[in-house]
Amino acid sequence: MAHGDLLVVGTGSLARAVCDSYAVCADVPGSVTVVGRDPAAAQELALLAAARTAIAGGPVAWHGRRADLGDATQLAELIGGTDPDIVVQCASLQSPWESRTEPSPWTALVARAGLGVTLPLQARLAAVTATAIGLAGGRARFINACFPDGVNPALVAAGVPVWCGIGNVATLAAGLAAALRGQRRGVRPAAPGARLRVLAHHVHLHPPDRAEDELSAWLDDAPVADVGRLLAGHRRADRERLNAVTGFAAARLLADLLAGREVATSLPGPLGLPGGYPVRIRAGVLALDLPTGLTRDQAVAVNRRAGERDGIRLADGYLRFPDSAAAELGRYAPDLAAGVPLDRLADAADQLVELRSQLRNAREPGAGQSA
Repeated sequence: MAHGDLLVVGTGSLARAVCDSYAVCADVPGSVTVVGRDPAAAQELALLAAARTAIAGGPVAWHGRRADLGDATQLAELIGGTDPDIVVQCASLQSPWESRTEPSPWTALVARAGLGVTLPLQARLAAVTATAIGLAGGRARFINACFPDGVNPALVAAGVPVWCGIGNVATLAAGLAAALRGQRRGVRPAAPGARLRVLAHHVHLHPPDRAEDELSAWLDDAPVADVGRLLAGHRRADRERLNAVTGFAAARLLADLLAGREVATSLPGPLGLPGGYPVRIRAGVLALDLPTGLTRDQAVAVNRRAGERDGIRLADGYLRFPDSAAAELGRYAPDLAAGVPLDRLADAADQLVELRSQLRNAREPGAGQSA
């Protein structure tokens, strides 16, 4: 019988969504260890997920553990002791909800420049966890949920292994699949077994300014028309509530991986590529599953262009920023705006933490804008 263990790093809203869903859809015996800075938060998350598993009659045991998420040696000891098959990174140094809860000149800067300026903050703890996996023997597959469209290629280019991401394109694909199913009074408007393939970047969570910048989708090899209209309701949904869909999509992926089932889906940051792609996973091997006529280079080029609209450009071992993003960041940190070597992301994160602290306490026009 198949058996599989998970380690989830983080106790925030996405970690909760993943665990709550995995608690009821996991169908192979195993354990899940939730790791957080706050032991009470980790234990509560595990306790509530265990209750859901008990209701569902599932075969999974749950544990909450405390660790310093910035300490690779401490995390390596925990990973070595639990020996997970998969480690899922849900903790970062930048909350996606700060613009709602604590708007400030910092969140206004991110809104103007794009999420890409926070990439070092998103990557910092993921890099620590990946290092910890290596110190523990490197058996576990590492799946990153923290801005994987930009973080995964940055880490892989810096020599840090990441298998794939969760969220973003998978969430968009779920919304698109639901819209397609609803076109004919609940009957899916495609042949049974038709494969939905989605090529999209994090930036596509919002509607583009130009129609030509819209994401691309196919049923098998046939392009899906009027994607913007089909996704309009999904894009208007409250972001925090949408996290439940993201968590469920991730949990289904994890359940299928640990059961050894073949998976056909769309994932962000697979194999260290920028943006999200249709993929197929057989016997634990992940490969792109692009429609006929679209090459890997073409798909990557599309997502790189989309990434520029998110304020990010990765090239020649550097994190660079498009002109508009660099100009915004340059008002506060001209050295960062000039570019960050990918092997110095941790130093850039430290600098951004200091800048964020200063801007959170500052007052300037636009402080109430949301990121």
